[in-house]
Amino acid sequence: MNRFSGRTAFLTGATGHLGRASAQYFANEGAQLVLAGRDEAGLVALSKELPGNHRICALNLLDRAAVSAAVHQTEAEFGPIDCLIALAGGFDMGTSVHEAGPDDWQKMQALNLETLLSAMAAIVPGMKQRESGKIVTVGAYAALKGGANMGPYVAAKSAVMRATESAAAELKAHNINVNAVLPSVLDTPDNRQAMPKADRSKWVPLDKLAAVIAFLASSDSDAIHGALIPVTGKS
Repeated sequence: MNRFSGRTAFLTGATGHLGRASAQYFANEGAQLVLAGRDEAGLVALSKELPGNHRICALNLLDRAAVSAAVHQTEAEFGPIDCLIALAGGFDMGTSVHEAGPDDWQKMQALNLETLLSAMAAIVPGMKQRESGKIVTVGAYAALKGGANMGPYVAAKSAVMRATESAAAELKAHNINVNAVLPSVLDTPDNRQAMPKADRSKWVPLDKLAAVIAFLASSDSDAIHGALIPVTGKS
């Protein structure tokens, strides 16, 4: 099945665990990818592992001017961006709300929300002009409510979820779908190291989450706008 043949996906956070799994999934289904992130060497290595023709964008997603320039250059040389797969983000845990300082809150907002908004600011105008597009964001199942020692993180992911719903309401008239996945614990090497005694059979395999992301980026999701889809495995 090649649902993405002839389509270009701009994938942020490409060298992360979920980014790599998603890049592999999309490439296997025929997409040409724009792999975006800070780690240029990692992006180059990833692009060589994937089938098909891909482009790397080594940049700081918090630099809106740099992201805008990269998107314009990409579309001029590589063709229009059909999908934004916004996987860049970060997680911190351990600080209570009353002890968290401004830097703690701002760090989580920057990594999770601002990276998304920067990519959307650069990519959405072209989608609106073409009256077509798919945007997939990553919220968090944990952010459906507050949690002890997770205040800055769940606040940032909650903001991502509200931004997703708001953008969906604004863009559906332009045939642009904006939806989010809400994963629970992912089966990554980092989580295995941090929680060696946990029951990993309840965690979410990366390829299974990538499959849901690909569904939301495909034409199969044309009727879905502003959905927050829990992907929680057996937890």
